[in-house]
Amino acid sequence: MFTLYPVALSVLLLPLSDPVNTQLRMMTKYSLRALHGRDLRKLALVSAALTLAAMAGCVRYSASEESSKSLIDLGKNLFEDQSLSADASVSCATCHVPSRQFSDGRMTSRGVGGHVGTRNAMSIQDIKFVRTFFWDGRESRLENAVLQPFTNAAEMGLPDLGSLTQRVEAAEAYPSLFLRAFGDTGVSESRIAEALAAYLRSLPLPRTKFEHARIEGTELGEDVRLGFDLFKGKAACTDCHLLDESPASFTDHKFHHTGVGSEKVVGRMAEMLDRLETNRQKGLPIGNAVLVDADLAELGRFAVTQRPEDLGAFRTPTLRNVARTAPYMHDGSIATLEEAIDRELYYRGLARGRPISLTVDERRQLGAFLHMLNTSH
Repeated sequence: MFTLYPVALSVLLLPLSDPVNTQLRMMTKYSLRALHGRDLRKLALVSAALTLAAMAGCVRYSASEESSKSLIDLGKNLFEDQSLSADASVSCATCHVPSRQFSDGRMTSRGVGGHVGTRNAMSIQDIKFVRTFFWDGRESRLENAVLQPFTNAAEMGLPDLGSLTQRVEAAEAYPSLFLRAFGDTGVSESRIAEALAAYLRSLPLPRTKFEHARIEGTELGEDVRLGFDLFKGKAACTDCHLLDESPASFTDHKFHHTGVGSEKVVGRMAEMLDRLETNRQKGLPIGNAVLVDADLAELGRFAVTQRPEDLGAFRTPTLRNVARTAPYMHDGSIATLEEAIDRELYYRGLARGRPISLTVDERRQLGAFLHMLNTSH
């Protein structure tokens, strides 16, 4: 009779949201009361039923797991499908290349027809931990963010999301993929978004070399150790690139001014506001505007909030694989990690009201630590 205990425990831990699980929990409580009252006949009957029911519950759970894998598989296919762009030349994976840490190595990304946009493709490998999306944070839900590139003239160039669903419906590969993921072959915007988001959230996040060293107790080289001290201290990097989450996000999820590109809009704010208002009246989404208008692109977070303090502010990117994801900044205008370090130190000093001065050796040591933020694979 004591074999009932592990079965009972497993059932009591099942999610309450499933009505079958609720019934299992009620049966379990009844069984435990029978055991307490020494009613062995009732206990034997209910224990047998409970064991069979729990096994059925495990089957349901396995089916749910299989459905999740199918959803991810569907999302991966959508992510890599060039036929879902206007000229069948671009997919999500064109700008977010798996072998390049889901960036593309370009200054700014290219869309349909060879159109060159205004924004550098930020790595999305850690997207499951991101709180707002795009450099200006214009979306807070991943399911909304993943649909935007399809109808952006500078990216995949479709006229509307209806065209997207039509293309998916017309492709031979998708009926079976949707059937496995959703139980039927119906295609909708929300299902496409759900599948893409599931795939992106499933992306593995390998540990950095630095994280491996800390976990395994490996001694850091002298330059790396001194660079880490600078990162936390004199260089003030942890003002924006945090280390206290697990795994470390290397970002504060906020928006900051780097001074990059701001000279393009200085003294032209009235004109910029007029352009934003014109686009709003036309119903043009912010993402479509900033990727085709280089001036509006420099407004940063301001284009979303129109708060003065957000003018020229951009989302803090992660530093995971930072040495592998050049060029840098929202417009890709900083070609090397060394230049990026210099730029960041200068503007962080301005923000603090006092300069941050590092020697040549200290800059090298800081660079050595940043290279340790590359993943092992």
